[in-house]
Amino acid sequence: MGGLRELAAPFVAVGPSGVAVRDRLKHLTEQDETVLRLVGDHLGTVASRDLKARCAVGLDHDAEGWAARKRAVTGVSSSRWAGSITKATHDQWALARRGQLAHIQQLEAGVRMIAHRLSLPVGEKGSKHAPGGYASGREWHAKARRLHVLTDRLQAVRADWEAGVVRVVRGGKRLLNTRHHLKAARLTEEQWRTRWQAERRFLQADGESGKRFGNETIRVTPDGEISLRLPAPLVHLANAPHGRYVLASRVRFAHRGEQRADRIHTNRAVAYRIHEDTTRGRWYLTASWTNPVVQTVPLAAVRAGGVVGVDTNADHLAAWRLDTHGNPLGAPRRFGYDLTGSAAHRDAQVRHALIRLLHWASRHHLALAVEDLDFTRETTREKHGRRKRFRKLVSGMPVARLRARLVSMAAALGIPVVAVDPAYTSRWGTQHWQQPLTSTNRKTTRHDAAAVAIGRRALGHPVRRRTAPPPHDRSDRAGHRTVQAPPGDLGREGPRPRVPGPRTRSVRAGRGAKAGDQDTQHRSGRPAEHESWQQDSLPLSL
Repeated sequence: MGGLRELAAPFVAVGPSGVAVRDRLKHLTEQDETVLRLVGDHLGTVASRDLKARCAVGLDHDAEGWAARKRAVTGVSSSRWAGSITKATHDQWALARRGQLAHIQQLEAGVRMIAHRLSLPVGEKGSKHAPGGYASGREWHAKARRLHVLTDRLQAVRADWEAGVVRVVRGGKRLLNTRHHLKAARLTEEQWRTRWQAERRFLQADGESGKRFGNETIRVTPDGEISLRLPAPLVHLANAPHGRYVLASRVRFAHRGEQRADRIHTNRAVAYRIHEDTTRGRWYLTASWTNPVVQTVPLAAVRAGGVVGVDTNADHLAAWRLDTHGNPLGAPRRFGYDLTGSAAHRDAQVRHALIRLLHWASRHHLALAVEDLDFTRETTREKHGRRKRFRKLVSGMPVARLRARLVSMAAALGIPVVAVDPAYTSRWGTQHWQQPLTSTNRKTTRHDAAAVAIGRRALGHPVRRRTAPPPHDRSDRAGHRTVQAPPGDLGREGPRPRVPGPRTRSVRAGRGAKAGDQDTQHRSGRPAEHESWQQDSLPLSL
């Protein structure tokens, strides 16, 4: 047991800090689409130039430089568009820096693991915690070359990090690389160009509290009318006063529409983004806003009604309901999903599985207990050696997507989520719960047993089941009957409750002279006599 790491305490997960809803822009005229494309292309060009200027400054950026960039952008657009463009540029640069740091950590993990395996003799077997040496001299030589490649790459990325150099592509690097593989992507050059231009457009505006309907740049009225402020070079296209253009389409936001209506009626900030889906030939409007900080529910209150332990797997969620004492109730549940196919299909499968799980927990008014999984660190393939099946299993688990979706969807339904340390849940759950919960009518899997272990850890109980009863003698020298009773619970060392009915022929139950005196009954931790007593040492002559 000395090799086990210390477990982190469970905590209640914090809900999402923002909300985003989307609605389709229907019944747009040809003039509307033309104006949107012209405005988006113009502002996209301005945003690209501003991003180039920001990346050239690097770590020397300051408030004066930001103000200078904003003045330059204002001259070719407007003050409000300039504020949105410069803020989006700053956020994109910061995101690139975080991705650069994550890339450095991944390269360091790969270099460290390959160097470790190269230092071991060829053919040496590994353990559960660390892989062994490489299987053959040929593989050892190939990995030695791979180590030099990763080391050079790591030095280059570190140099960029220290100099503040980032490489950002407006429109996305993936779509840019698709240009060289049009046949594999089943796209023509014209289709790719249309998608590329749509991704590089800039039609988004941050909200402003205190302004009319929460946004002066892209304004959406309570009845769904959409109007946007045209930049200075395109103000001649306006069809409304003050250089504004009103679209023929109306929106209503069926999802969270009441929340958005409450915000715009009180003139609180709402950000909007207009974008075109070139594949479907549709236009969409996305509204987003931030939620106020909400005090999380205390952990003791969450545990009061029991929890649902959830074990995350590559193709399903295993769940089991537990009461406040950590005892499994009913039968286990399984919520499956299929992660093959397109990204939209995979996301729909995850959402469908989560909504069924949340509705089941909501019917019983229970909280959810999940593992605080994080597979983003040390995802190098060298960590698991030749265990290809296990590598595929780990990489196929949608950990980040499940975690983000679960927390946000649970917050919308008012269901608390308790995150626990994932260490040893599968191993201890299988050891202590799989066999006792298996019967002739029910086969308990190790995933179901892991769900029980997760739920017990969230409730503050140890994973192990009750201990075996003590021997049938007067002294409880094998310990107490349960490991669930805290030391301060009444009844652990107190008098036993009176049992109705006779216990012996001479004295009735609970009527003895010393029925409540634990000191005279050889209870563990209790002296048999009231005065101190010490055994004499045995004489050496015997």
